Amino acid sequence: MKLVFTEQALDSLQELLDFIGPEISQDKLIAIRDRILDKADTLCLNPLKGQKEPFLEHLGLGHRRIIESHFKIIYRVVGDCIYITDIFDSRQDVDKMKG
Repeated sequence: MKLVFTEQALDSLQELLDFIGPEISQDKLIAIRDRILDKADTLCLNPLKGQKEPFLEHLGLGHRRIIESHFKIIYRVVGDCIYITDIFDSRQDVDKMKG
């Protein structure tokens, strides 16, 4: 399986890091980023391990989620690719996720 980060997911990750960055050390910020990316990598071994994402079911595209700390890694499996479509801080209003 091939793991692909969409531009939206990369933008979301950067926004998240920019938001929390001023509050924590650079080392901790890098550690959070690495934990999120490492968790996404685990999907290559078992792409369907994540739960279906109920807030995106209305799209009918089979979005799933895995959790790292309080961050949702939203993804879809299409053929032999796993598309990471969003990285969402679950402390936010879920209406922001619906797109």
